[in-house]
Amino acid sequence: MPHPSIALIDTRVSANHFDPARAVTESEIAELIRLATRAPTAYNLQNWRFIAVRTAERKADLRALAHDQAKVTDAAVTVIICGQRPDADTLHDRLRPFVESGHMPDAMAAGWTRSARTQYADPQNARDEAVRSASLGAATLMHAAAAMGLASGPMVGFDAAGVARAFALAEDEVPVMLLAIGRAAPGNWPQKPRRPVTEVLTFS
Repeated sequence: MPHPSIALIDTRVSANHFDPARAVTESEIAELIRLATRAPTAYNLQNWRFIAVRTAERKADLRALAHDQAKVTDAAVTVIICGQRPDADTLHDRLRPFVESGHMPDAMAAGWTRSARTQYADPQNARDEAVRSASLGAATLMHAAAAMGLASGPMVGFDAAGVARAFALAEDEVPVMLLAIGRAAPGNWPQKPRRPVTEVLTFS
């Protein structure tokens, strides 16, 4: 028998239909985000932010910016997953507990900071890293939701500039994805067919 974690990956679907009468508690949302932050980021930057949109008024605002997709308001919460352009100056604090626990030499942490500062001086590199980190967090969040018995539906169809304005995103933040999370309602499709591994895997 496959491990339960494998079964979750094999059976996860992107839901479009949610039961609007069933809530997800604030503590459940916090746990989902805690799990999402276990995703990796370059240099341990943790350059992301998650905005849990759950009031009727704010969900309506977001739905208007997401091509009127009903799942934005039907789901218990829709999360705006934001990537942040890397700030190398944050690394000192984010790596300090690792240094103090003896896992990383202080000189290595300082080297990482210098490398990150050089790497992300290029604006395109910085934006790419924001998108990568947010995407890794989003994928982990989808599987965390499945592990907690919740359905989720990712969305990239939305007015990014409008979301940034309406939800007061910082200048360094990129709204990468919306993720509706809640209890599934009837009518969701099963997982759609995947390409054979032989078409997507190359050994070198």
